[in-house]
Amino acid sequence: MTKIKELSSSAKTHRAARDFSRRTLLKSAVAVGAVTAAAPAFVKKALSSSGEINILMWSDYLPPDFIEAFTGASGIKVNYTGIGSNEEIINKMKATKGRGFDIISPTNVRSLQWVELELLQPFDMGRVDTATVNPAMLKIGETEWNFGGSGVHWLPHIWGTEAVAWRTDLWSPSDGTPSFGDIWQPEVKGKTMGRPHSMMLGAGLYMETAGMLNAGDCWRAYESEEKMRPVWDKITAFCVERKDNIKLFWNDADTQKNGLLNEGVIVGQTWDGPPLALKTAGDPVTYQAPKEGALAWVDGMAVPTGAENTDQIYEFLKFAFTPEPAGKAIDQHGYNSAVIGADKFASDQYAKNFGEAYPGDSLANLNPWPSEPQWYADIRTEYRNKFVNA
Repeated sequence: MTKIKELSSSAKTHRAARDFSRRTLLKSAVAVGAVTAAAPAFVKKALSSSGEINILMWSDYLPPDFIEAFTGASGIKVNYTGIGSNEEIINKMKATKGRGFDIISPTNVRSLQWVELELLQPFDMGRVDTATVNPAMLKIGETEWNFGGSGVHWLPHIWGTEAVAWRTDLWSPSDGTPSFGDIWQPEVKGKTMGRPHSMMLGAGLYMETAGMLNAGDCWRAYESEEKMRPVWDKITAFCVERKDNIKLFWNDADTQKNGLLNEGVIVGQTWDGPPLALKTAGDPVTYQAPKEGALAWVDGMAVPTGAENTDQIYEFLKFAFTPEPAGKAIDQHGYNSAVIGADKFASDQYAKNFGEAYPGDSLANLNPWPSEPQWYADIRTEYRNKFVNA
């Protein structure tokens, strides 16, 4: 692959991401109730090659029932390694030089980091039926992940948000709508949680609304180090001063669930999947987009350069892009599928959860994460460490 120094500017990428959020979630088939097309049912057929597939994916994305159904339909054994961050994926691939896994699951905003690594190979799109996949999300792979014009290196899988979750029996927003700022208020001292780097961004968005930062500062910080440092200096000082509010830092789905159920957390900044899975199970937990706008992302599937089980990769994609198994998995992982029609196979509780998580104009006010150059990720880690180690 040809090395490329930059695919697009952060500002252009962020504008494209905002277009994606509005067009995709308001006008396309992803939003609950907006589906107008359905895919044909997956035909069970044993793969003549059978074999195995090695998947490195977020820890709650492939529920046991999904894996069992795929193996039953294809004869392929799934070796599933769960992860909790994009850094884990990148570090594992760098350490093995792209070997050991057939499918990995980077988030859409990481393209600028992956293009320099040269550890991914393009999909053979002639073997991928994308008729059931959200077209606006597919476009991300066709543009931001088309490295040097060599082809699509990323396909969408699951989308979600990061917003505010809380124990309904122990806390509620003062005016019915949560804020990222709620996590930092004195009355919840020692009872909140978040992932360090993203809760710092949430704090920054709150600081913009409170007049402690200028409107748009958090997004302008993606443009250059000179613009980033003054903003993150203020964000870090704010978070360090209020660090006593934090009961725990989470690093994966299980940590979030355990925090809300067993560790004394009453409100936190979380992904949508874990609290909504708890809510579906009947626990006193809910999740909602905050006043500042939920942070949105799409996790996809990519193939490392050292992948060995090629036929199995395309059988897995066929199954993953089939509405019925994709929809049934929703109730277990709690996120949203990039597959058109998947929601028809989820429970009524999913539709209820979705409506309550994104009331009013919440979908129009999403904050899609901009693409992250490596320099931005490195500096953010510097500030993250100052906060965590304070």
